[in-house]
Amino acid sequence: MLRCYITDRRILPPNAAFPGAELLDVVARNLEAGVEWIQIREKDLCARDVFVLVERALALANPHGSKILVNTRVDVALAAGAAGAHLPAGSPAAKIWRAVTPPGFLIGVSCHSVGDVRAAEGDGADYVVFGPVFPPRSKAPALPPRGLSGLAEATRAVRIPVLALGGITAANAQDCVNAGAAGIAAISLYQSC
Repeated sequence: MLRCYITDRRILPPNAAFPGAELLDVVARNLEAGVEWIQIREKDLCARDVFVLVERALALANPHGSKILVNTRVDVALAAGAAGAHLPAGSPAAKIWRAVTPPGFLIGVSCHSVGDVRAAEGDGADYVVFGPVFPPRSKAPALPPRGLSGLAEATRAVRIPVLALGGITAANAQDCVNAGAAGIAAISLYQSC
């Protein structure tokens, strides 16, 4: 099962050293635990602060070779040397970014329907994050939960990996994999580790 920790420093106790400083301990714990992907998703930070945060995350001990991804900012991911970028729904297609990204650079897309999942695969995404599967634990739901049946339908629609997102807990993670997901993506599950 592929595990993806999505960061959100806003729900951590603040540390004034620099934006995101409080997050590095959590990232370090997840790197030590072998979480395969860590997506730096700090939407409210400017590009420079995201770059600094990504650089510092990449400098941490990484005994399992976990991949650091950057949400939304392909430019920052490339400049910092991250392993990839994750695009929100409605972003320019993954195939557009392929012209400026090196071989092996991962590009993922957030999806909320089977149609979104198919479109992302057709547009060259390496993987998709599908959800919310369950009501999210870290924020108010913007969309109704898709449930395990919706997740199963999405995973059957494509060949690329589909990661389940939204309300993922240790108790329901295996249910997501049993429904066909290649893995899970979560904020709270990994941020409280």
